[in-house]
Amino acid sequence: MTDEEYGVLRATAALWAGTSVLITDGRGRVLVQRVDYRDTFLLPGGAVDKGESPSQAAARELEEELGVTTTVDRGLAVDWVSASAVDAPPVMRFNGEVLHVYDGGTWDDDQIAAIRLPTHEIEAVEFAEPARLSDLMSPSDARRALSALRARVNAAGTVLLENGRPIAPTVLDTAGILRTARALHHYPFHPSPAPGGLPVRQSWGYLLAPDGRVVVLLDPATGAACLPGGRPESGDHGDPVATLRRESRKEANTEFGDPLFLGYLSDPDEPCARVRFAAALTSVGSATADPSTGRAYTRILATPEQALELFDWGPPATAQLAAVHRARERLGIPKAARQAVTELTVPTTW
Repeated sequence: MTDEEYGVLRATAALWAGTSVLITDGRGRVLVQRVDYRDTFLLPGGAVDKGESPSQAAARELEEELGVTTTVDRGLAVDWVSASAVDAPPVMRFNGEVLHVYDGGTWDDDQIAAIRLPTHEIEAVEFAEPARLSDLMSPSDARRALSALRARVNAAGTVLLENGRPIAPTVLDTAGILRTARALHHYPFHPSPAPGGLPVRQSWGYLLAPDGRVVVLLDPATGAACLPGGRPESGDHGDPVATLRRESRKEANTEFGDPLFLGYLSDPDEPCARVRFAAALTSVGSATADPSTGRAYTRILATPEQALELFDWGPPATAQLAAVHRARERLGIPKAARQAVTELTVPTTW
């Protein structure tokens, strides 16, 4: 085959090249754009122009669409988009696309205030709860955005997708995290004992493995995440540590050493305390079904920072995270490096 013949052959299989950027706010909501040429929302981004690299195209699109000049240098996902996955008119001759998704980071209030929209194409931007992406975006765009967001939380590097679906799903993908709305709990955190007379309605714990990561429970039915713990029962005799031990055994089949009290959350709608502890894990057994739901939680180890990305606890979460790390240091446990989450499947004793 001559060079010319080879070039013609490859040209018949050529795909479009595109790029998009995943940006979140401090609450983990995703920036999406309403455009004047589609009835669904999009991530910032667009086509890669001739002679551009995908990262250069991503930076150019951010400047054109949001008025923001920045470097885009961390990939989250590369998606192979088939021709059948996009409802493109025949006259467009869409033959498929390779679309690169980059990490635009978490933007603070000043960065968000600096957004300047062009006079055409981009009509508005908003930050959407991840669970709303499937309502706002086309099915393939929503799958891609959620897969990229899970890849960012998982911190395992760039993932490969086909029509928005990972070809090697992680536990976060199989559990479907962030596909249902996260409970909005922006309760004030108080790093002090709860006032006398204030009833304790919840006792949750940051159960720390020797590497500094904590146990997080994923509901297989909804993808919702929570920490081990629960509501007090009469058999706990008013002891929140007893509540935590009972609930963590029931939900996660875990045992832990003497816990350290972190503080409590006050609920503006109910006069109660939601207490928080930290403790060193001593053992993890096989997964068992929660008697109250009949379902076995998927148990993962994640850094405390990754765990908070799965919740919508608002600004008070910063103070709670600081209390966790103070307790971790007192327990003699190192700070975990950001890394891929690990599913707990094999019984382990420390």
